[in-house]
Order: sequence, then C-alpha cells, then structure tokens
Amino acid sequence: MLELRFIRENLDLVKEKTARRGQDAAPLEDFSTLDRQRRDILAELEGGRNRRKSESQEIGILKKAGREEEAAARMAAAKKLGDRLKELEEQLTAIDARLAEIVLGVPNLFDDSVPVGADEADNVEYRRWGTPPEFSFPPKAHWELGEADGSLDFSRAAKLAGARFALLSGFAARLERALINFMLDLHTERHGYTEVLPPFMVNTASMTATGQLPKFAADLFRVAETDLWLIPTAEVPVTNMHRDETLAEKDLPLSYCAYTPCFRSEAGSYGRDTKGLIRQHQFDKVELVKFTTPETSDQELEKLLANAESVLQHLELPYRVVTLCSGDLGFSARKTYDIEVWMPAQNCYREISSCSNFGDFQARRGSIRYRPAGRNKSALVHTLNGSGLAVGRTLAAIYENHQQADGTIRLPEALKPYFASRLSP
Repeated sequence: MLELRFIRENLDLVKEKTARRGQDAAPLEDFSTLDRQRRDILAELEGGRNRRKSESQEIGILKKAGREEEAAARMAAAKKLGDRLKELEEQLTAIDARLAEIVLGVPNLFDDSVPVGADEADNVEYRRWGTPPEFSFPPKAHWELGEADGSLDFSRAAKLAGARFALLSGFAARLERALINFMLDLHTERHGYTEVLPPFMVNTASMTATGQLPKFAADLFRVAETDLWLIPTAEVPVTNMHRDETLAEKDLPLSYCAYTPCFRSEAGSYGRDTKGLIRQHQFDKVELVKFTTPETSDQELEKLLANAESVLQHLELPYRVVTLCSGDLGFSARKTYDIEVWMPAQNCYREISSCSNFGDFQARRGSIRYRPAGRNKSALVHTLNGSGLAVGRTLAAIYENHQQADGTIRLPEALKPYFASRLSP
C-alpha cells in the first residue's frame, strides 16, 4: 500500500506508473477531489469542535449567572452546531472508506530498473544456466510419462475433486516428498533460512496485508461462513508472522523458509495448461521470505534469487532468469525475477519461481516496522519473497529433462540420499 500523503504529493507519478503496469488508473481521478474534501471536512470539524467546547463553557457561565434566556439561545445554536458536526463526521467516514478502497487498489510503484513493457513478451532475459538436453528419441510430456507408469493419475483426481487436481502414487509421490525435504534442507543448512511450518488457512487481515485482498478475492478459496481463507502461498502466513510488530535492526535480515500446500482458484486461466502439473488448484511449494532494511533489500533480492536458482542447479535442470517488465509485474511487487525451467516436451522455458522485492508496500499494509539503531523513531521494513521452488513444477521438469528411452526417470544425484532407506532393518 502506498502512503496517502505520497499519493497526494506524487499523483501524476502514481498515475503514470499504474498505467505502465497496464492497470486501470481511472480510480485515481477521484483521489484529488476526495482528498481535498477530506481535508476541508477535517478543518471544519476541528474548528467546530473547538467552538462547541468554548460554547459549552460559555453556556455554563451564563447559567451560573442566572441568564437563562441567553443560555437557552446559545444551547439552541450549540445543538445546530452538534448536528452539523455529526453530518461532517458521517461524510468523513464515507470519504475515508472510499479513499481506503482507492489506496488499497493502487499497485506498488515499480523500481526504475524494471523494463517498461506491456506483457511477458517484453520481459528481459537476465541470465541462463545449463544446456537443454538432447534426446535420441522424441521426448514425452511429464503427464504422458506419469500416466504410462501409473505414477500420475489425473482421471482419479478428477473423480475425487474435479479438474486441475493430480493424484500422485509410487515414484511420483516419493519424489514429491524427497523434493520438499531436499529444498528445506538446502535452504536451512546451506543458505541460512529458518524453517517454519505455518497455518494453511489465514484470516482476512493477513490476506489484506500481503496484497491478495481485496483486489484478488476471485483467485482465492474461502472457507464458508468463516473469516478464513486457504493460503495461495506461504508468503501470506510467513510475512504476517510479524504483522503489527516492530523488529530490532540488529536482527535483520530475517530469512524464513516454509513448506506448505497452496490453493488457487486460477480464475481467468481456464483453457491454459489444462494438462499436467503446471496449473493446479492445489500444489506444494517451498517459499522463501525475507524481512530487511531499505538499504539492503536490493542486495537481499539477488541473494534470494541465487538461493532459488541453486535448487535447479543441484537437480541438473537447465533454466533462465528473466526480469519482469512493468506490465507483467505482480500487484505488490516493485521488482521481480522469474526463474523459468526448460521443459523439453514443450520446447520452451516455463516459470518455476518468482522472486520479488516488495519494498515497504506490504509492510505498510501490515504495519511491520523496525527500529534503526540509535534512533527513537521506527521505520517500515522491506519484505521479499520467492519460490524455492514450486514442487509440482520441479517434479514435472525432472520427469521431462531426465527421462530415458524406456520411459523411466533418471534420479539426480542430489536426490539419491532421500531415496535410500533410513529405517533400521
């Protein structure tokens, strides 16, 4: 969320950057009028409340002096003033609600280093790693491989829950579990993250703080007759761990990783990626979340990106990193790198992680602050997050990149310890 005063003082900039995101800036046309009305009402309210206080004192003096007629006249005038103040308070409440609606709907301002563009076609490649494999046979899609050996079952999943669900068994189920454990071990033991296991449902305040609500309610699953929502990513509960808190600068940066299932309605995506594991209503993910100071957040974004990339490097999966253009950025992000893994059957790179710096956008919505050393006044932290990684898409990439001519899947060296028996005879 942008600060009200910042929007007031930089309205043209906010309009311009909102439009360059490809988002509707029309609601901002009402901002100046409403903001001016709000300040006029506040000024009249302050003056009226001061007059009411002095009038009350004067009426008391008149009554003590026995000047009842004058007191009655002043009381009648005071009642009219009270009615006017009540009317102004109601107007202020309505204007505040409308301004809050506008402000909550304004996206974050993208960083000046972000390329301006309309959509994903204008994203800029940042770097590549690895070489796409060459096969002596036509490579199959992961769903073909999984359905052939029975490890991926989409028809039974549809019987259980409908479209965009998958039932994993045997090798696929074990691979999913191995990937989760491998990612958590790598991030905690090598990259210095603290593992947390948060709730998989959160309240409306949590969804609002990270920017999912109110704008993206259609993309979420809500638990009927409650104030609980199924999380679309661990970013939501982990970021909200420190909502309404003031952190110590000496403790920053804070780095957390969390495995959770994620739930998304995929509203508006029907007809896209209808086969396989790429776009599911339920999927597993290991998420990376950071809290840091404004001075170090850009540096921490690069570290977070490298941490996510290292998962693919250990799994021997070719990928590229792209910098998202203004029109492809998420609502809350000021800058985002997407990691795209090579998918041989589709002959293209597909997104497997988004690593974003949100600046103080989420921190302002969630009141997450820190106290700089040697200062009495607190400041907003910067929040960052990225997938480290989306587990189902990683599994799909392993199936496609490490497939053999006989339909079996070669296991990357990094995962072999997770397939060795750890139980005593």
